[in-house]
Amino acid sequence: MTTADYERYSLGDFELQSGTVLPDAILAYKTYGRLNDNEDNVILLPTFYTGTHVRNEGFFGRGRAIDPAKHFVVSVNMFGNGISSSPSNTPSPFNAANFPQVTLYDNVRAQHRLLTKELGINRLALVSGWSMAGCQAFQWGAQYPEFVNAILPFCGSAKTSEHNIVFLEGVKSALTADAVYDEGNYATPPVKGLKAFGRVYAGWAFSQTFYRNQMYRIKGFATAEELLRDWELDHLNWDANDLLCKLKTWQLGDISSQPVYGGNFVAALNGIKAKTIVIACDSDLYFRPEDNQFEIEHISNGELRVYESPWGHCVASPGNDPEFEEYLDLAIRELLG
Repeated sequence: MTTADYERYSLGDFELQSGTVLPDAILAYKTYGRLNDNEDNVILLPTFYTGTHVRNEGFFGRGRAIDPAKHFVVSVNMFGNGISSSPSNTPSPFNAANFPQVTLYDNVRAQHRLLTKELGINRLALVSGWSMAGCQAFQWGAQYPEFVNAILPFCGSAKTSEHNIVFLEGVKSALTADAVYDEGNYATPPVKGLKAFGRVYAGWAFSQTFYRNQMYRIKGFATAEELLRDWELDHLNWDANDLLCKLKTWQLGDISSQPVYGGNFVAALNGIKAKTIVIACDSDLYFRPEDNQFEIEHISNGELRVYESPWGHCVASPGNDPEFEEYLDLAIRELLG
């Protein structure tokens, strides 16, 4: 990508939730469509774990529920994804392994500043997103309850479950076991570790039924091994420290980890005033519908919808399941009225 593909908003010296000040912090974003006269058509799409604003383009388009012909779409890159401030693009002393811990609270506070100070936006019609972007949608609802009309997290959660944390420890360990990684101080990419990260991740991204029915053939792979090699190559495109930075952000996900709630998860869920539809996939191996069911029971204007599919967590990846796309768009249209 070139700089022409997105805008860069300077946050200046940005104090993180940890108390560390990240100097010259940058939030990268792209907008689509235009703000209407009533300023009530703004939709925020944060990015997911290995996503960018480019990947988010698969969730909207002409004729879709989110349509730049009608909506002003703000697609914002989360910290650590290599475009916004990240280990790979931050100068010393916070480069590489020295990049500070970032939380979803930090991401959403930075996004709020972008919207209000740079774009002059004071209300969001909808915050939506897949996976970690869905976690940020929950975070928005709890962190700025008066700012958001509706949220639609899909395949995400308001608090990262213990089992989800353990899964992430597994892929993390596969990466850091590479001697080249050198505790994040690598001179060249830890290729073996990145490949191992991708191979382990592929086992969690899809369901058991997906592999049993050899559904990878739909994606053009003759064998599961071919799929694994593709995941290896995909993760070779990522900086290892960037992957681990976002991974830690994911593990720390908890909408109640902020001063107003003091760790009271139920109180944080109660604090969400936005109209809420949560979409889960019945075979998602780490964002489980059971966790979403607990969450929705404590959101006053919320509903859980469970989509049945063997695609697992990757059901929502653009292009995998056209029927899920229709299912998602139906829910978004309902929230937007």
